[in-house]
Amino acid sequence: MSENTSRKIGFIGLGIMGAPMAGHLLAAGHQLFVNTHGPVPDPFGTQALVCPTAADVAKQAEVIFIMVPDTPDVEKVLFSENGVAAGLASGAKGKIVVDMSSIDPIATKEFAKKILALGAGYIDAPVSGGEVGAKAASLTIMCGGDEGDFGRVRPLLEKMGKNITLVGGNGDGQTTKVANQIIVALNIAAVGEALVFASKAGADPAKVRQALMGGFASSRILEVHGERMIKRTFAPGSGADGGVCVQPHPGSARRAHDQARLRAGLPHLAAPEGPEPGTVGRPRPGCCTAADGQCGAADERLRGAGPWPGRPFRPGPRPGGIGPASGGARRILIQPA
Repeated sequence: MSENTSRKIGFIGLGIMGAPMAGHLLAAGHQLFVNTHGPVPDPFGTQALVCPTAADVAKQAEVIFIMVPDTPDVEKVLFSENGVAAGLASGAKGKIVVDMSSIDPIATKEFAKKILALGAGYIDAPVSGGEVGAKAASLTIMCGGDEGDFGRVRPLLEKMGKNITLVGGNGDGQTTKVANQIIVALNIAAVGEALVFASKAGADPAKVRQALMGGFASSRILEVHGERMIKRTFAPGSGADGGVCVQPHPGSARRAHDQARLRAGLPHLAAPEGPEPGTVGRPRPGCCTAADGQCGAADERLRGAGPWPGRPFRPGPRPGGIGPASGGARRILIQPA
């Protein structure tokens, strides 16, 4: 099929990420069938066919994209009474479901089996790049699924991203995203700790960041999130991979922990505690980094909150070196006594 051929595309989830991604498909001339939770954003109300249920989207479209927050949301979209699977039951041959949410790799494999059993294809295709990348159509897209199905949807993925890789079978795209989040989280934690260290030592953290940007410590995290930390810009969804710890979500850390234990046979990991339920940007004392841009401990002090009450500030690594310790693994440069 020609890349320029107009296709019937379904898109479920028109949020911060989904709306600009679907917008690129609309701008490319494809016919869109959309469904979302809440009001339908412009221009989809007038330029796309708004469907009352996910099942209706699946009945109309040949490729169904999903972009929702977490594993339970994807499961509901797929397998609720009026979900995608119900729509595919009336005819799934030749159709492909593409889940671009960031969810549990293990659950993804189970979802894929059920959709494949109906006769449709299934690609897991989580993204990295945040709202900025979604708007610029420069997302990195990590895919898992059948090579033939991937080839059919790749021209559509190219309207939304630049670095697009078929990693392996179903679930491998989500596994790659968890690996991405581990790397990003540890880098954010390191940058946050370094800037707090510099500030507490009396140096200007902005100048420290400027100096580090020219050396081996330079990174995209130091460039983007380091600047956001210094400027106290903590709004979610506006950074290269989302905001900096305004409302932390431990989902990716949990997925990394479960995947390592259940599939890779690794020893039990020191699971991050994360924030208290209902808190915003204020982690528990001693929490380690989580994997969704959660540099909360360092960020909170960089905001001017200071060390936690009753726990004197002590620079330097915990005795015994850097690494996991009781209460979490945030033991890089600075931690409370």
